[in-house]
Amino acid sequence: MTAPPRRSAWPATTVAAHAVLAFLTVIILVGTWYLGAAWWQVLPAAGAAVLLHAGAVAAARRPWPGYAIGALAMLVLVLTPSPGWSLNLLPSAVCFPFALWRLTGLVPVRSSVPALAVAALGIVLNEAVGWARLPADPLWTRLLEGGLLTLVAGGVWLAALLVRRRREAARRAEDERLAAALADERAGIRRDLHDVIAHTVTVMVARIEAAAVRTADAATRRELGDIAETGRDAHQGLRAMLATLGPSAGSPSAGGPSAGAAASAASRAGSRPGQAPISLDVLPDLVASAASPLHAVTLAEAGERRPLSLSAEVAAVRTVQEGVTNALRHLEPPVAVSVSLRWSPAEMEVEVRDDGGSALRGARGQGTGLMGIEERVRTAGGTLSIDDGDDGWVLRARLPTKEGA
Repeated sequence: MTAPPRRSAWPATTVAAHAVLAFLTVIILVGTWYLGAAWWQVLPAAGAAVLLHAGAVAAARRPWPGYAIGALAMLVLVLTPSPGWSLNLLPSAVCFPFALWRLTGLVPVRSSVPALAVAALGIVLNEAVGWARLPADPLWTRLLEGGLLTLVAGGVWLAALLVRRRREAARRAEDERLAAALADERAGIRRDLHDVIAHTVTVMVARIEAAAVRTADAATRRELGDIAETGRDAHQGLRAMLATLGPSAGSPSAGGPSAGAAASAASRAGSRPGQAPISLDVLPDLVASAASPLHAVTLAEAGERRPLSLSAEVAAVRTVQEGVTNALRHLEPPVAVSVSLRWSPAEMEVEVRDDGGSALRGARGQGTGLMGIEERVRTAGGTLSIDDGDDGWVLRARLPTKEGA
C-alpha cells in the first residue's frame, strides 16, 4: 500500500484566521504610514505582528515559549509610538490572548497564574504609556480601556480554566472506565489462561486414564494412575493460584470436560465465550471505522504472513486499537495515524504512528490502557515500546511468530 499524502498540520480555519488577521494588520500599517507615521514606527510594529503570529503557532506545542514570544511582541507594540492611536490594537494582537488560552489549557493551573499576571502588568503599562503620550485625554478613557482589556484577558483565562476542568473531569471518568476495563481485561486473561491450561491438562489426564485401562500390566497401571492423579492435583493447584490473583478470575465449573472444552475452543478462537473471534482480519474494519475527514487512519502490511499464537494475535489487534484510540483522544485534528504490520520469519512488528495532530489536548502519558496492552504483549512473549517525539507518538509491539517462538 502506498503511504498517505502529507497534509497540513493546521486546520483550515486556523490558517484562514491567521491570514485574515495578517492581511488586516498590513492594511492598517500601510494606512498608518500613509497618514504620517515614520518607517521606524511601522517596521517595529510589523515585526511585532510577525512575532505574535509565530507565538500563537508555537503555543500550541510549546505553551511557555509561545506565550513569551507573544508578550515580547505586545511590549514592542506598547512602547512604539504611533500618531493618534495605540499599536496594541492591531488585529494581529488577537494572537496574544490565544496564546494565553493555549498556555492555560496545557500547563498546571498554578503555573498559568503568572501568565495572567504578565498580561495584567502589560495592560497597566499600556495605559500608563498612553496617558503619558496623550495627557489631555480624560482619565476615565484610560480606565475604561484598561478595564475592557482586563476583562478580555481575565475572561480568556477563566474560560480556558473552565474548559480545562471539564476536559479533566471527562478524562477522570474515562480513566475510571479504563481502570475498570483493565481489571476486566486482567480477569479475562486469567480466565483464558485457566481455560487453555485446564483443557490441556484435562485431555492429558483423560488419555493417561484411558491408557491405564487398556494396559494389562498392573505396575504400569499404578504408575499411570499416579501420573493422572498428579495431573488432577496440578489442575486444582492452578485454580487455587488464579483465585489469589483476583476474585473475578473465574473458571469453568466442574461440570465435566464439555464445559472446559467449549471455553478452551472459544479461547483458541481469540475470544471468550459469547464473543466474536479476534484476529488480524478485523484490522481493516477497525482502521476504516476510525477514519473521518479530519482523521486519516491508514493500514499497510509488508512481508509474508506467518502463523501466530492466539495470545500474540489478540495482542496485535489490541495494540492497534489502543494506539489509534489514544491518537484520536489526545490530539487536536487534523490527525494522521498510520498502522503498519511488518513480517519476518521470527516475528511480527506492529507499529501505530501518529503525526502529533495540530496540538495536544492535554498531557499524554502511559495510562491504564497502555498498561493492559503491555501486559498482553508480555504474556504473548513480545515487547512493547512507546516513543514520544516532536513529530508524534509511536507505539511499537514486537510479537514472536510460531516459527520464532
